[in-house]
Amino acid sequence: MQQLILNPRAERRLKLGHLWIYSNEVDTGRSPLKGIEPGSQCEILDSKGKSLGHALVNPNQLICARLVSRKGPFTGKLLKRRLESALALRGRYFAHPSYRMVYGDSDGLPGLVVDRFGDYLVVQISSWGMENLVGEIVDALVALVQPAGILLRNDHQGRKVEELPELCEVAHGEVPKMVPFEENGVPLLAPVYDGQKTGWFYDHRDNRARLNQWVKGQRVLDLFSYAGGWGVQALAHGASEVTCVDASGQALDWCEENAALNNRKEDLITVQGKAVDAMKELIAEGQRYDAIVLDPPAFIKRRKDQKSGEAAYRHINELALRLLEKNGLLVSASCSMHLESDTLLEILRGAGRHLDKSISIIGSGGQGADHPIHPAIAETRYLKAHFVHLSGPGSI
Repeated sequence: MQQLILNPRAERRLKLGHLWIYSNEVDTGRSPLKGIEPGSQCEILDSKGKSLGHALVNPNQLICARLVSRKGPFTGKLLKRRLESALALRGRYFAHPSYRMVYGDSDGLPGLVVDRFGDYLVVQISSWGMENLVGEIVDALVALVQPAGILLRNDHQGRKVEELPELCEVAHGEVPKMVPFEENGVPLLAPVYDGQKTGWFYDHRDNRARLNQWVKGQRVLDLFSYAGGWGVQALAHGASEVTCVDASGQALDWCEENAALNNRKEDLITVQGKAVDAMKELIAEGQRYDAIVLDPPAFIKRRKDQKSGEAAYRHINELALRLLEKNGLLVSASCSMHLESDTLLEILRGAGRHLDKSISIIGSGGQGADHPIHPAIAETRYLKAHFVHLSGPGSI
């Protein structure tokens, strides 16, 4: 097996628990990266020749290696143990088999995501290391959970970075276009072939559960609604009316399907268009809502987007506050890894002061237990949501 030797002191992060190795940390004079096949497994040595473990390598990437074992090579047996461990964690914290079953680095399987929808699994692979193991992964998943079907949703942007071929295919059994599952006790359908990512976003489960307890009899606006994760659950928990706004007409059709599944389609209003434009139109119409969910896509995908992204978050939060009734509730969320939770709080504070509105933070949340955070890898902690109460007249 080929070896990669690190530069002096480059092993420090690994010894502290991190799993990534950057290309500039490799002593390429003693162990050239050039010529290593993407996805190969290499032994990692410190500058003195001491073994640090084994990693899956792609020499063409800035993060050129990801540690997968500190004791011996990464084998099929270890792959199965990692999957068993990931399943055990979810089984400990979730009563229903609807969750993210594997979350990449956090489960010791970098480049692998598996979402479970009851009897069905959707797999996404974003590294050559996992791509080379896809057959073993499918076989291990079949043995572990006996699914009715496994879909490989390998047609996402993450594969372009690694120059992996894009495809979407059934790897086991049969998988329907819309798969049934459950979140917070609400029956739902996920568009696993045509939807975003794996078809659903489980990460906000706990934040949705928090909102659900406060929506009975309320008028709710769900912005960037996708398939209705927030809005349909609000209806199922007694909201009087929900308006879902999304740029995709297909996404709004999925909202209607999910509302119909919960016998609340007549109380769902859908608006197709850009969220900012829709909010401005609703403001002009004099509309007001008791609760608003602002869950946009990542506005800060790279560090260079920081300034413009923060300005975008400020703008949409100001618009949302203008649409909120007195004593209303705004859920302001961000999935931008580069936006700190405290920065989003500062954006909310600034938005409130700019509009001369008094706001209070009544709660904050992050990703659920099926998206565990690796304590040494800050990038595995990306989601944040603040619950913002708009005070009535007389507040300071």
